Amino acid sequence: MALRIWASSTANALRISVASKAQLSPYSLSRCFSTVLDGLKYATSHEWVKHEGSVATIGITDHAQDHLGEVVFVDLPEVGGSATQGKSFGAVESVKATSDVNSPISGEIVEVNTKLSEIPGAINTSPYEDGWMIKVKPSNPSELKSLLGPKEYTKFCEEEDAAH
Repeated sequence: MALRIWASSTANALRISVASKAQLSPYSLSRCFSTVLDGLKYATSHEWVKHEGSVATIGITDHAQDHLGEVVFVDLPEVGGSATQGKSFGAVESVKATSDVNSPISGEIVEVNTKLSEIPGAINTSPYEDGWMIKVKPSNPSELKSLLGPKEYTKFCEEEDAAH
C-alpha cells in the first residue's frame, strides 16, 4: 500500500497523464493508475460498454473496482429482462460498500455472467474481461454517442479524483 501511495504521489508530481499508445496499446493509464481501454465507451457512473455487432457487453471500470475495494458479492438481473440507460440493473458489494450498477445503454439482457456468483473477485482482477456483468441487445444504439471515449473518461476520472 505504501508503494502504491508513493507511486501515485510521484506520478502526480510528474504530471503523468496518458501513456503513449506505442508503450501500452491498447491501454491508457490515468494518474491514478486505473486502466482505461481503447475501443470501449464509458459512463460517468463508471461503467464500460463494448459494442460488437448486435450485442453490447457491460461491466464496471477498473477505476470503479479500485475505489470499491475487494468485491465479495454481485447481484445480477435475469436474462430476458431489460436494461435502461442510467438506471440500475444490479449491485456490487465490496468490503467497503454496496453500490448500484447503472446501465450505460438501454436494451434486452441476453446474457449474464453467472461466474460472478462464484468468483465475484473477477471484477477486481479482470474488470474488462472475466469481470464483465451483462450482455445486452441495444434498443437504441445511438445512446453510445452520449458516452465518453477513453481520453475523455481518463480526464473525467482525474478531475473527479482531484476534487476528492
